[in-house]
Amino acid sequence: MTSDSTNEKGIESYSYRVLGVRVNAVQIPDVCARIQDWIKNRDCCRYIAVTGMHGIMEAQHDPAFKSILNAADLVVPDGMPLIWLGRVQGCTLARRVYGPDLMLEVCRQSASTRRTHFLMGGAPGVADRLADALKHKFPGIVISGTCSPPFQPFTESQEEDLIRTINRAAPDIVWVGLSTPKQEQWMHRNRQRLNVAVVLGVGAAFDFHSGTRRQAPRWMRDVGLEWLFRLTHEPKRLWRRYLIYGPQFLFYVALELFHLKKFD
Repeated sequence: MTSDSTNEKGIESYSYRVLGVRVNAVQIPDVCARIQDWIKNRDCCRYIAVTGMHGIMEAQHDPAFKSILNAADLVVPDGMPLIWLGRVQGCTLARRVYGPDLMLEVCRQSASTRRTHFLMGGAPGVADRLADALKHKFPGIVISGTCSPPFQPFTESQEEDLIRTINRAAPDIVWVGLSTPKQEQWMHRNRQRLNVAVVLGVGAAFDFHSGTRRQAPRWMRDVGLEWLFRLTHEPKRLWRRYLIYGPQFLFYVALELFHLKKFD
């Protein structure tokens, strides 16, 4: 386990590695405090990768994506397998940093501090529905803009227009719901062009909080069975993620735990 940086409030985090990907041993309160410090200092645009088994496996098949994850300012463990592996390596982790829960907590805190948000992601209309849902749930929250970009790869002009739109809105926080690995690639590619404090990729949180898709019951999320709920509800979209990547992940982790292969 390796020491990570300490922020202004003295919140120290540690990191551990899962198949060559650095994961920060943090919980939701730690992430919220770090975000507040970044907004206060606003020295550059930071990005947070909210990562589970899927992201770790995408990184095994794409070295460039592994570099993108490892370049993130925080890689937080959104997935019980990452929590269990962190505990094996000596990290005290009570719960996973579940992207939808992290989004709600950051928004709850910002409703009184007047921090501003931009929502980018989801199918047409989803970001607007999410904005309405957040305003209803957290009176006083400031949503400075929304955008549902096309599903196909961005053209250069589309990306330039989007960056200009976000910078004109001047939010403190940009939430990105494009799914992995697209959202992490977008954040990494544009972090130096965004005049914002922090960008977070939270994927399905857009659909869950807008009411577009059902969320797994809390008990399934807490015991690591959310994948089963999502697979039964979206088999055509998610079968490869869970039925191909899932067994591969277990096999690779076993190789690493028994020192049969080192993943850099």
